Amino acid sequence: MKHTVAIALTVGALIGAAGAALAADNVSLPKGYEKWAKSKARVEPDRKSMFYGIHYIYVDKKAMKGYKTGGTYPEGSQFVAVNYSIKNEGGKQVPGKKTMIVVMKRDKKQTATGGWQFAGFSPDGKPSGLDPVRDCFGCHEKDAKDRNFVISTYANFK
Repeated sequence: MKHTVAIALTVGALIGAAGAALAADNVSLPKGYEKWAKSKARVEPDRKSMFYGIHYIYVDKKAMKGYKTGGTYPEGSQFVAVNYSIKNEGGKQVPGKKTMIVVMKRDKKQTATGGWQFAGFSPDGKPSGLDPVRDCFGCHEKDAKDRNFVISTYANFK
């Protein structure tokens, strides 16, 4: 009996994880996101950091009101983070090659990830297979639980 329960729990966990991963596959790279509000460059010089490089955050109109106030976000609100390698030009750190693109989209059905869908894309816009729970939500939950899981802040735009 205990063995059957353990198997059932394992299968349930695998199905839940697969469901979360499939949910991420349903998020597409939004067309025209480059025209949304864009943050200042954020530079992470630590090569050991998962966020090494220079990145920008793009925020759609639907998300901007909540972003400005640190409040709630309507269903469908979207953020796009675009990361670049660091290139040195004349002693200044500037964006090099695009390394990845990440989308965060409000979807209250995504309970495993705080009501957000996460998806990663290669520099050419193809899905990267990013695991939304393991690769995204752990940090969002740790660093921004009190801000509706949005790590960046509107101060990044000033």
